This record gives sequence, C-alpha cells and structure tokens, in this order.
Amino acid sequence: MSTTKWVLDPTHSELGFKIKHLMISNISGSFQQFQVAVETDNDNFSTAQIRATAEIASIHTNNEQRDHHLRNSDFFDAETYPQLTFTSTKVEQLTDDTFNVYGDLTMKGTSKPVKLTVEYSGVTKDPWGGQRAGFTVTSKINRSDWGINFNGVLETGGLALGEEVKVNSEIQLVKQLATVTA
Repeated sequence: MSTTKWVLDPTHSELGFKIKHLMISNISGSFQQFQVAVETDNDNFSTAQIRATAEIASIHTNNEQRDHHLRNSDFFDAETYPQLTFTSTKVEQLTDDTFNVYGDLTMKGTSKPVKLTVEYSGVTKDPWGGQRAGFTVTSKINRSDWGINFNGVLETGGLALGEEVKVNSEIQLVKQLATVTA
C-alpha cells in the first residue's frame, strides 16, 4: 500500500470564522498563519489522517485593536497558548464528495472533540505538473467549551458576542511524492 502526503498551499487557502456581534450581525476573521498536513492511503481521502495548526498571533479581523484584544487573556491568551491544533480521529465518507471528519480541537490548553463537515471539490493537475485537492470545511463550535468566555450584557439583555463560532475554511492541498509502506 502507498501512503500519500498532502501539504497546504497557503496562498490558495484560508482558515476563517464568524461570530455574532451585538446579536444583529456577524464579524468575520481568519488565521493568517496555519498549516495542514494530510496522509492518505493512495489518493483515498476516506483514509485521511489530518493535522492542522494555527498561530494565534496571526488572528486577523480587519481591526488591529480587536485583533490585539483577541490575542490577550480575555480570549485566546496567545502568549501562554500560541497555537490551536486539530488532529483527526475518524473520517466518515457520506457521499462521493462529502465527509464528516471527527477529531480533537485544542485551544487555550483544552482539547474537545469536534465534527467538521468537509466538501471535497476533487483533484486536478496544476500548471507545473503537480496535483492539488480542494476542500470546503465548515463547522460550529461553542467558544466557552474552550474557556473563551469574555462577553458583555447588552441593554436589551442579550450578549454582546455570540457563543457559537462558525468555522468556514477553504483548503487547497498539494500532493507530495508517495512512499511505499509494508
């Protein structure tokens, strides 16, 4: 059997999220520095073993003051916990192009199981003769499960920030040379 390694093309990928602000709109953000490594049996993504990391200091919401606040101990505490990680534990193929990926997400020193919905866009040859695979990854998590609890109460009684965080990412992987395993 052959193991195929896939690595992130960061130029054509994004690790994004949205959270409700003032209960009326969403604020979008992303991590500008992150890595994804995948190993599959041949090119079979239902056998994928996935590891992803993101640098907390690279959080970007299009507002430097907010980004600085997100990096401090009210939220991610980037000095103490500089990375978030995801390690897959199971891949469940639902259709030819849809998967549930289960794994452990670690943020702020806490690991919790999560489920990601992954839409597989296929594999194609790039202009340089390599192969690339594309994926759209979505999920919803509750930030307080990882000890990210900062909030404020509005005059109307609602919370300034939603607890639910929507993950929405576009991932493009580049196929590396295959290695033969026994």
